[in-house]
Amino acid sequence: MARIIGGIGASHSPTIGFALDTKKQDDPAWKPIFEGFAVVRDWVKRNDIDVLFMIYNDHITSFFFDHYSAFALGVDDTYAPADEGGGPRKVPPARGHAALARHIGRALVADEFDMAFFQGKPLDHGCLSPLSMMGDETGPWPGSIVPLQVGVLQMPIPSARRCYKLGQSLRKAIQSFPEDLRVAVMATGGLSHQVHGERAGFLNEAWDQEFLGLLETAPEKLVEKRLAEYATLGGMEGSEVIMWLIMRGALSDTVTKVHSATYAPSVANIATVVFEDQGDQPSEQALEAYRAHIGYQMAGAEALKGTYPFTLERSLDNFRINDFLHRLVEPAHRERFLNDFAALADEYALTAEERDLIEGRKWIEMIRRGVSFFVLEKMAAVIGVSNPQVYASMRGETLEEFMKTRKVAIQYSVAGGAKAEQIDRR
Repeated sequence: MARIIGGIGASHSPTIGFALDTKKQDDPAWKPIFEGFAVVRDWVKRNDIDVLFMIYNDHITSFFFDHYSAFALGVDDTYAPADEGGGPRKVPPARGHAALARHIGRALVADEFDMAFFQGKPLDHGCLSPLSMMGDETGPWPGSIVPLQVGVLQMPIPSARRCYKLGQSLRKAIQSFPEDLRVAVMATGGLSHQVHGERAGFLNEAWDQEFLGLLETAPEKLVEKRLAEYATLGGMEGSEVIMWLIMRGALSDTVTKVHSATYAPSVANIATVVFEDQGDQPSEQALEAYRAHIGYQMAGAEALKGTYPFTLERSLDNFRINDFLHRLVEPAHRERFLNDFAALADEYALTAEERDLIEGRKWIEMIRRGVSFFVLEKMAAVIGVSNPQVYASMRGETLEEFMKTRKVAIQYSVAGGAKAEQIDRR
């Protein structure tokens, strides 16, 4: 089973990545940043950590206000560095542990956390600044990550208590993963800082030290604080330290602090801290009970013939073709789909199998492979095929045969305008 070895807290200021990329290791003004992360890096290496569960917030790079989630879990197997305006950092992509991520996702939903899931999105400095410090002169850190993006930049945001409770569920989720993995939970962000308004530049190092002390020995006192208190004490942006309560909630009640350091050179108090977990592993009986809890809602669905649940695993395995067909909502993409399919498929690196499935209108084969019906519905609308025609094809029937099984023989589509009128005339 997977084990939580400890928890890490680390600031994620762009200052950190900038210092690394511009080789400030020996500059006295920057050296304390590297010294703190060196201890964390050595602890990760010494404890043979396989996976870092990375808790961070994106800075309106990959996640924008058109769809802003409280908790978004990465379920990908690779994560590229994001372009935040001046080009992406020259760091290698991070390797994701997709199987662990899917297990955690199912567990958190089973525990009634309304999770969002992402893939195909790059990581900005919220995750990459501290993660890039885990490598050394020989190369990047060789382990894998599971990223959790917490929406803390648009109100309302999760409370400190909600974050702590999620961490408690995260502990059970990780421990119930059947593969032998050594996991560290790494919370990023903070400490005190504010980067907007007339209060920009605010710091409160006394509060930062109090926060770190309470985090170690009395996290329940931090759980009780309101967001307005965090903003007052640590700055509006500094209130993102509620994410550290996810990490602390994932640890046992008793931890051993093996490292803590802060350094406030400019507009953010840059911190690193390491806690080693002192809790016992749950019994195999308890783990089996929790795994049954995770799978309870869908238990038995596998026996439904002709039914293909769209799981996180199927989503990842078929992201490319689903993404290609989803983009048919874009007028330019669907125009090229109809008139320049080969070149468009080349641009999206579709495999020969994927091209054959699409060009052959192989509806049931695409469903079995892991293509979502709701992108097939869009494809059907583009090529002028009604929904009932697709249903009939998937059942191995003619349209006439399918219509005989309906109360009313009607045709329809998600198409609009002329396409809808074309289907209606049939």
